[in-house]
Amino acid sequence: MINEGTYTIAKQFEFSAAHHLDGLGEGHPCARNHGHNYVVEVTLAAAELDQRGFIKDYGELAPIKEYLNQNLDHRDLNEVLSFQPSAENLARYLFELWRAEFPQLVLVRVSETARTWASYGLALTTWLAMSGR
Repeated sequence: MINEGTYTIAKQFEFSAAHHLDGLGEGHPCARNHGHNYVVEVTLAAAELDQRGFIKDYGELAPIKEYLNQNLDHRDLNEVLSFQPSAENLARYLFELWRAEFPQLVLVRVSETARTWASYGLALTTWLAMSGR
């Protein structure tokens, strides 16, 4: 039997926060303090499923929502994070924060609007090497 497929699951979480971005030109709207209704999507991948038929039970991802609620929701991200809170940097931060707890995590996407996303995660070739493929 040829088994070259990969299973993936994804779950979205939401939080609302304010931020501003430094280093932008005068008059750039993102240089001013403003807010977003963020959507954070985590993607987990595995070559095989566990005995329950899951990569991970969605309920086991609750610590992600708890972290977002307790640390980022209704906060000024410039005050609670030690880096420029762009969507790209936020995606990397969240990926690195959760990677140890969720080793199947391969991608974190952060959306500030319905039409914009930034993502950070493992390159496909890295994941394939780690999974023994």
